[in-house]
Amino acid sequence: MKDYSQYFKGPNLQEAKKRSHQQVDHLDDVFEIPADMVNVGRGKKYYIHTYGCQANERDSETLAGILEMLGYDQSDDIKEADVILLNTCAIRENAEEKVFGKVGYVKNLKKNNPDLIFGLCGCMAQEEVVIQRILEKHPHIDLIFGTHNIHRLPQLLKEAMYSKEMVVEVWSKEGDVIENTPVTRANHHKAWVNIMYGCNKFCTYCIVPYTRGKERSRLMSDIVKEVEDLKEQGYQEITLLGQNVNSYGKDLDDQSSFALLLETVAKTGISRIRFTTSHPWDFSKDMIEVIAKYDNIMPAIHLPVQSGNSNVLKLMGRRYTREQYLDLFHTIKEIIPDCTITTDIIVGFPNETEEQFEDTLSLYRECEYDLAYTFIYSPREGTPAAKMKDNVPFEEKQQRLERLNEIVREKALKQNQRFYNQVVDVLVDGVSKKDENMLTGYTAHQKLINFKGRKEDIGQIVKVKVTEAKTWALKGEQIV
Repeated sequence: MKDYSQYFKGPNLQEAKKRSHQQVDHLDDVFEIPADMVNVGRGKKYYIHTYGCQANERDSETLAGILEMLGYDQSDDIKEADVILLNTCAIRENAEEKVFGKVGYVKNLKKNNPDLIFGLCGCMAQEEVVIQRILEKHPHIDLIFGTHNIHRLPQLLKEAMYSKEMVVEVWSKEGDVIENTPVTRANHHKAWVNIMYGCNKFCTYCIVPYTRGKERSRLMSDIVKEVEDLKEQGYQEITLLGQNVNSYGKDLDDQSSFALLLETVAKTGISRIRFTTSHPWDFSKDMIEVIAKYDNIMPAIHLPVQSGNSNVLKLMGRRYTREQYLDLFHTIKEIIPDCTITTDIIVGFPNETEEQFEDTLSLYRECEYDLAYTFIYSPREGTPAAKMKDNVPFEEKQQRLERLNEIVREKALKQNQRFYNQVVDVLVDGVSKKDENMLTGYTAHQKLINFKGRKEDIGQIVKVKVTEAKTWALKGEQIV
């Protein structure tokens, strides 16, 4: 295999593990467009395919903003594109295989269009094993960059255009906070707002702390200004984003906290505020009380439990016990009785016994979540869990997942039925994909609802009477 080491910097998991007490740099002047890249995309198109979480979706908005500043127009058809970027996710193995399927597809497109620039970025690019696979099997990829240097896309694109070799620039570092990069929002009435980056929790199954760097918070003044600007532009809803929003401010010297940030953002008066994701270990009572205090903070909390057994939680590195999680859950319900709570659960973690899995089922029955995202454990190379002996047969994991999902369906229907015949506030997203005569949107409690209503109200918050409660969604009629 050709030696690429002289002209690329690839990922290093050992470097990515480092966590120092060094002050994070907040940089607002590092994004620039080289003079010879101004309008380089005029008359050309770009296509971005985003995999994974909301953080990736928000990163893709930045990638789109940069490309449009270079003169490119967005295309919904990958076959029309002059620049193709796959913004990737590393959280599960099947997500990576989907990406490599698309990589193979683009190989054929490059045969028809030799000038096509094909790039892979995001979390997969931060994995050594992925880069090695690409170098060995997919030399048609022109550009690889990670999660820390998105702002350098103009420079990297320039190099990819003029270089005869694959361009790889992946920084395995703790991370900085980069401000003032362009953004093209994917939605005109709902917006993602990053409040922090990275994660310090190091759950034993999770690759994210290695791919996203250490926890680092944006300054509260920058966040609030972004929210105020979005409100002025007519946005109805913002979602505060972080791998663990509860840790916000711990790396700052100004006594910032997520509770204080939530309250400050609520005071801007923007109609709806959501946040994701919360780690139970950092969820303070102050946060709960702020959520309860302000009507524009939506009563919907995503609170991943992962397992209902304390021993499995310890193996997962989750830093709380079953009892501590349940105490937090019931405290939230006591202070915010009608709060929607959703969760994440992994089944078949290495050496999980039937009895330990039953603890997960019993916890779910006690909490009666509104919804759960359930997964079979997927080992990620480089994480501690990947080295654990896994004696749970795959067939058993599948059976456990189905048993859990049966309860998930039962409780989802029960929780949705509590809204039957109620009048709810709905932010109208648009026309239903399944029925052009129906509109679709979400209630304050993050319930998907399809309803008969006025198309001119898309992007606005309207009153809707719930006429039917199904397992995964509500149906209703707009009150005019």
